Amino acid sequence: MQEMGASAESGSGERVTLRAGRAELELSLEGGCITAFRWHRAGKPIDWMRPAPAKTGFAPTDAACFPLVPYSNRIREGRFSFEGEDYQLALNFPPERHAIHGHGWQNRWRADNQTADAVTLVFDYPEDSNGNGSDWPASYRAEQRFELSEQDLMVEIAVSNTGTRAMPAGLGLHPYFPRTPECRLTAAVGRMWESDAEVMPADLVVPPADRDPGRGFQPAKAGLDNCFTDFGGQAVMEWPEWGAKLTMTSEAVLGFLVVYTPPGERFFCVEPVSAITDAVNLAQQGRTDSGFRSLAPGERFAARTVFTPHLEAG
Repeated sequence: MQEMGASAESGSGERVTLRAGRAELELSLEGGCITAFRWHRAGKPIDWMRPAPAKTGFAPTDAACFPLVPYSNRIREGRFSFEGEDYQLALNFPPERHAIHGHGWQNRWRADNQTADAVTLVFDYPEDSNGNGSDWPASYRAEQRFELSEQDLMVEIAVSNTGTRAMPAGLGLHPYFPRTPECRLTAAVGRMWESDAEVMPADLVVPPADRDPGRGFQPAKAGLDNCFTDFGGQAVMEWPEWGAKLTMTSEAVLGFLVVYTPPGERFFCVEPVSAITDAVNLAQQGRTDSGFRSLAPGERFAARTVFTPHLEAG
């Protein structure tokens, strides 16, 4: 929504730009990130996600949206056991003492099958001499398919097990939306995971009234960094100041919603994900409601999300 935004670096080798009439999408190959999703009206850009800095080399957390693959959110201390083997992931976001958000957001992707209004980004996680991932149970291929039209943006994120063993698999998107004093979030959800001081799941509770997306609330007035269960597949962000709203519609496999509204920032995050935080460890402890999924060799897991903007006439 901010009437600002960087020019695309099309042809630089770092950024990819798609256009469809009034709509424009910028992508960075570093991190497989969206750097801008905007419409142009009367010569002015309308940013539906917080735009990334124009320069190359920005942090993924400054992107408009980044991919969550092959897991979302945190794995406690980067440790987990799977099919009789113990794994230690790199602690990839110091001083955070947990592994976070997977591999894709911190690695380079390549562009494939690009047209004026669509492209696939691909990231191959390498295998070791045994055909397994170097610090993951298996090698894999991650893909993001972006299809832009004048009406909406479709993003499909997928992971395929290219190794010889099964592997845990989780998917999601981490979009950043502009926050204004009056903006409002509404989404059908079930219960809320209360977080401990390290943003790890602690207790499953009924959402407090002032932080319940089902009732709707203003991100500027509610501090959250929580995962909600039973996401109904649709979240609506409204900006009354601009006469604008954005509907985010996700497939049922993205059955959880993470909402992050840090105090004092000019953004908030609404993240459709397939599993709760630390799902791989909670599943090992016997929880059957974590969204944990095992992906067999050769198996592919994919999920689509569509972002549909709306502007009042004017």
